[in-house]
Amino acid sequence: MRHLMSPLDFSVSEIDRLLDLANDIEKQPEKYAHACEGKKLATCFYEPSTRTRLSFEAAMLNLGGSVLGFSSANSSSAAKGESVSDTIRIISCYADICAMRHPKEGAPLVASEKSKIPVINAGDGGHQHPTQTLTDLLTIRSLKGHLGNLTIGLCGDLKFGRTVHSLINALIRYNNVKFVLISPEELKVPDYIREDVLKANNIEFEEVERLEDAMSELDVLYMTRVQKERFFNEEDYIRLKDFYVLNKQKLAEAKDDMLILHPLPRVNEIAVEVDDDPRACYFKQAQYGVYVRMALILTLLELDKKFEY
Repeated sequence: MRHLMSPLDFSVSEIDRLLDLANDIEKQPEKYAHACEGKKLATCFYEPSTRTRLSFEAAMLNLGGSVLGFSSANSSSAAKGESVSDTIRIISCYADICAMRHPKEGAPLVASEKSKIPVINAGDGGHQHPTQTLTDLLTIRSLKGHLGNLTIGLCGDLKFGRTVHSLINALIRYNNVKFVLISPEELKVPDYIREDVLKANNIEFEEVERLEDAMSELDVLYMTRVQKERFFNEEDYIRLKDFYVLNKQKLAEAKDDMLILHPLPRVNEIAVEVDDDPRACYFKQAQYGVYVRMALILTLLELDKKFEY
């Protein structure tokens, strides 16, 4: 039995196979419409979510399975003090696979150690968000045709942004990937990402504060929101929340085939006027999230072996 806590839990060849499956699901959804009949997915979300929770639920329903779970800690026995370890033991009696989001880093890992069913980390604090990373990889590979030989700009909250940390960890395993880290001083990537991931693996990167200074060299621009829920005081959040706003004027210097990605939700960091730009791929990215989660559910339940793709 396997779990998914980090993108590194899968080898590059396993990720490539998962993305191949997701692409086949996109092309032939009817082929997989009954793959999970009789199977149940538990969505245990201790933190608010729209895309991740609903895309997991849509993924399981698209596969012919069913869904149960809760959408906030207050609507579960966590409000009574039940531990994550006890909760997953109970969930293991009811469901075949579990997707868990939790504000505490490492909580899904604790759950996986006590679980009798596969557990998927659907986001843990500011740490990891592996299924968003798989979505990002699928989006880039589908639209660019490859995952190597790219210059990736990561912009906004690089300190608390778990999607950024997961994506860096995943992309360093592909050839000739360069990162441009665009953030204010207060929201720079954590030292462990800079030292233990980028420098330790001899990955080319630069850190800049102005988005305009990086725009012309980027193949992919990954925007992120400044996350109010991660700040200890509101003054810092208010000061930094509109530090970056991507608009048509800033895009004038970008490559014609640059991809604009965003894990969503957006607040002010991408102007609505950008939505009509052919380079804006963030809503398409959300659709890819359903395909990749369908592929992941099939893989962890070992049902992928029934299909040729």
